[in-house]
Amino acid sequence: MLRRKFILLLVVMLIVLAGCKANDSNSATNKEEENNSETNGGNDEQEASDKETIYPLTGTSGETSIDKRPFVVIINNDINARPQSGLHKADIVYEVLAEGDITRLLAVFQSEIPTDLIGPVRSARSYFVDLAKGYDPVFVFHGWSPEAREKIQAHEVDGLNGLSYDGSLFKRASFRKAPHNSYITYDNIEKGAAQLAYFLEANVPPLSFANEGDSVEGAATEYVKIPYSTRVVTHVEYKYDEAKNHYVRYSGEVKSVDLDTSEEIVAHNIFIVETSHTVVDNAGRREIDITSGGRGILIRDGIRQEVDWKEVDGRILPYLNNQPVPLTPGKTWIQLISDLDIVTY
Repeated sequence: MLRRKFILLLVVMLIVLAGCKANDSNSATNKEEENNSETNGGNDEQEASDKETIYPLTGTSGETSIDKRPFVVIINNDINARPQSGLHKADIVYEVLAEGDITRLLAVFQSEIPTDLIGPVRSARSYFVDLAKGYDPVFVFHGWSPEAREKIQAHEVDGLNGLSYDGSLFKRASFRKAPHNSYITYDNIEKGAAQLAYFLEANVPPLSFANEGDSVEGAATEYVKIPYSTRVVTHVEYKYDEAKNHYVRYSGEVKSVDLDTSEEIVAHNIFIVETSHTVVDNAGRREIDITSGGRGILIRDGIRQEVDWKEVDGRILPYLNNQPVPLTPGKTWIQLISDLDIVTY
């Protein structure tokens, strides 16, 4: 009887020991799975953080996601407004004649935001509104022509007008005289957008960009000159910096730099567009055709190429044999002129 009890006790002890080992094994397995889960989760997070953002209007990479809505500023280009502030941060800049032989600049910002002043800000024309619409931006300007006013008040763009916010969101600089002294900051653009209930986030359709190593066929071009009139102050020049693969801009034979940082104004793409210009009133205002398409010259990577231009979804883009021509990643300047034959290389 005693022996049977001893055997029974031994069996129970063996069962208990087996259960403990199983629990230890399950615990170790669970711990290993937990560790693996934590490790894999960390890798997933690291992979997500390592992914670079390709900015839609420059084709260049960044470290953080950007969902900012573009904003456009009409910038004064009179000789009394130079050098300007903030242009070195613009993704795309259109240079277009206003009245007479003076151009104005429509600067599109999205990938970079100026930390200082932007301007001087100047008044809008109807074709500036049309050029801006392809980017669905907050449209920043100070004054307007009757035609531009009609378009903006019809809500073709979300406008922020210096006439309504002079001295509040828009500041007058003491070092320049009106009308060459109206400036704004991005913080004030945000404040104005909030007051007017404009959204500030967007999914921006990207432009087409070439891949690294793609070849470009055409004529070698280290220099280009675009004279908007016979006056030297209206002459635009670009000089190629081969080491940096960009063109440095000059206006009136003076290198274009940022007023606040002295940083050079550069272009990775220069797109020269020939289109019809018509003076329509006694003030010298113009109508400029930005929809019909026509001849163009695209300059990048030290090469000049004859192309066509087309208006696609509100944007002026280069085409060749009815196919879009990809841009070089970087900043783009689009020069609207009435005659390609005035350009020299």
